[in-house]
Amino acid sequence: MTDEEARIHLIARREALDAEDTANADSRDTVELQQDSVGRLSRMDALQQQAMAQATARRRVAERARIEAALARLDAGEWGWCTACGNAIAEKRLAHDPSVALCLECAG
Repeated sequence: MTDEEARIHLIARREALDAEDTANADSRDTVELQQDSVGRLSRMDALQQQAMAQATARRRVAERARIEAALARLDAGEWGWCTACGNAIAEKRLAHDPSVALCLECAG
């Protein structure tokens, strides 16, 4: 994967994360208590769905941070090199996820 291909992939993934955030914004909102129409189990289900949506949002924030860091490494000419040991990151690893910052040895 070339630097430009990685940049295109990272930007596309960042845009997809933004779209997911927009599409799922309502599911993270506060669950309203409607005692007249929603039973206790329905409210518990709604709270569980809200918690799962919030956890997913946190994972998207973490992924977006990895993407931004990878884009910064691309700009600095350091993309593709392990940030811990300085060795080259395997091409297959970068092709799978261009935002990785560590080689397999340092990641494991």
